[in-house]
Amino acid sequence: MNRDLRSDLRGDTGPGLRRDLRRDLYAVAGAALLVLTAALVGVAIKRSKDVLHVGWPPLYANWLPHVGPGTPAALTVAVVVVAYGPTVAARLPWRSLLLASWATATAWTFSLALIDGWHRGIARRLTTRYEYLQVIDRFHDIPATLRDFTNHILLDSPDHWPPHVAGHPPGATLTFVLLDRIGLGGGAWAGVWAITVGATTAVAVLVTARSLADESLARRAAPFLALAPAAVWMGTSADGYFAAVAAWFVALVALAATARTARRSCTAAFGAGLLFGLICYLSYGLTLFAVIGAGVLVLGRRRLRALPFLFAGTAVVPLAFTLVGFDWWEAYHLLVERYYQGAGGFRPYSYWVWANLACTALVVGPATVAGLRRIAAVLVRERERLWPVRARARSLAVDTTLRHTPEVRLALLVLLALAALLVADLSGMSKAETERIWLPFAVWLLAAGALLPRPRAWLAAQAALALLLNHLLLTGW
Repeated sequence: MNRDLRSDLRGDTGPGLRRDLRRDLYAVAGAALLVLTAALVGVAIKRSKDVLHVGWPPLYANWLPHVGPGTPAALTVAVVVVAYGPTVAARLPWRSLLLASWATATAWTFSLALIDGWHRGIARRLTTRYEYLQVIDRFHDIPATLRDFTNHILLDSPDHWPPHVAGHPPGATLTFVLLDRIGLGGGAWAGVWAITVGATTAVAVLVTARSLADESLARRAAPFLALAPAAVWMGTSADGYFAAVAAWFVALVALAATARTARRSCTAAFGAGLLFGLICYLSYGLTLFAVIGAGVLVLGRRRLRALPFLFAGTAVVPLAFTLVGFDWWEAYHLLVERYYQGAGGFRPYSYWVWANLACTALVVGPATVAGLRRIAAVLVRERERLWPVRARARSLAVDTTLRHTPEVRLALLVLLALAALLVADLSGMSKAETERIWLPFAVWLLAAGALLPRPRAWLAAQAALALLLNHLLLTGW
């Protein structure tokens, strides 16, 4: 274990560290003020005219203090990770750390979901009138249903799809149809699938951080990824599954961009392309991951030779859906119309464009807010190297970015995810419910925790927030 990491774990202090800590706390206080303002303004809007369509603004939830069978397990996971997580993450062999991170994230997400009980927290989540499992029996002839999919998106169309089915390309629903076909039908199996697959997101982010930054930073990020407040919504939300697929796309792009051999680079690139094609048919908004993937390629060493394989892989899933008869572009334009036929038509953009960010602050937690403050500090400190004068920029070698410190490369990775999230926010196509919709972007912000000293104190704050949210509120997803 290196000296800096030992110092961080002990909580050693000095004038510089105390100054940085104060700035971190100011950032957290600012985020808390944003959440409080969103709550107070949201309540005032609801009392005047309820156009928000959420029970406990800014979250899609209702006030309902409760405990459940998952309470003891959640407390146990939290205590163990806070007490031992940073030390274990620093010492475990790399592959064992990846397995441990996935297992911990799975246990954390399951235990939080079980605070609401098995049926309410897991088995029934994906069976409501809004969800994908409502239409499983309409996919008895999959090719015919895909050809006819766009005819049922609008509210005034015959047998219109439920909101989540209409709001996503058919790849999302088709996932649960295929699970049903192999004998894993029903809400319980769907919930277990969403949690188990969604928890692999932590592993994908770690793989990416190690490839683009370094192993030390990835290890420091591991406990923050495993014990994230985002797990409150990762549990049995299909968006948690989407987040995992998108995260593995980025991880494979990172492996392709940094692989030492051409064979590994091209194989990873083709796999990344397959996953990008898939995420475009899981959620329309995830096309923004093209920005993150392109940025990761720029951060890598050997990006050019992988591009043909990346593009080839990307074409596979869209080609398959198109040949069957599903028109992605037509469906997207119909979705926009359907969005404004529903809650999107009356939810005020003027409130949600900033209240969505308050939701994100709750999803990522105070440690991530402080980590983002440090990300900004790193980028400001290195701004001259990141944006050299024009004359010098023309003479830079292809791999100049790799000469930046690991902290800068991690900061740039987080910045890419934050930029994609802000684009989604400004688009106006995500007004409310972003605590689940933006999970694929938000999980990348959690890696900012790697820059924080005193990780145990910050982990305790993360766990406390998640436990309070899940015990005081009944979330909609």
